Amino acid sequence: MGFRHLFDRHHPHHHHEGCEAWAREAMGIGRGRGFGRGFGDDEGPRSRDGMGGRFRGGRVFGHGDLKLILLALIAEQPRHGYELIRTIEEMFDGAYAPSPGAVYPTLTLLEEMGHASVASGDGKKLYAVTDEGKAFLAANKDAVDAVMSRMQHTAKMFARAAAPMALREAMHNLKRALFMHGGPWNIAEVKRVLGIIQKAADDIAQGNKDA
Repeated sequence: MGFRHLFDRHHPHHHHEGCEAWAREAMGIGRGRGFGRGFGDDEGPRSRDGMGGRFRGGRVFGHGDLKLILLALIAEQPRHGYELIRTIEEMFDGAYAPSPGAVYPTLTLLEEMGHASVASGDGKKLYAVTDEGKAFLAANKDAVDAVMSRMQHTAKMFARAAAPMALREAMHNLKRALFMHGGPWNIAEVKRVLGIIQKAADDIAQGNKDA
């Protein structure tokens, strides 16, 4: 079964609540932290946001998840470290990529565990799964499926959160306009501005019905 198929397949409903909590934690939602505090790697501090930039904090993968993902990827076919990073980034539609500082130490660990072998050529290391690695994946199939389910759910949340830069600038301009409001915030003015914002929010939430 291909890794992409594992990522795209549907999983039982009883996993949903766990996936939701896992994804919300990865995106910095809940526990009083607020939205957008940042995402991170399984074992590294940097990740890529929906605008192609970097942000800090939080976790995208739970402890040990990245090991399973990388092992499953090289079980499909031998891959270079850079190729593994790009493959995961494609699964998130460019909204997230694990850092080399997370991926390469994890690959080294897989090699030390006997789950991966390494061949060098053209100055690059090519990682492949060993028989021990294949046996480990088979014995932990439920865990691999669970990781895929969580990653699929998080990728969807990343996509929803990754507003285009123009919209991010528009949101910034709105906040700036509120902070730089020149007149007094009396009841009438609060009601007027609230009406503008609420109407805009309602129009956005309804979407383009003609599309």
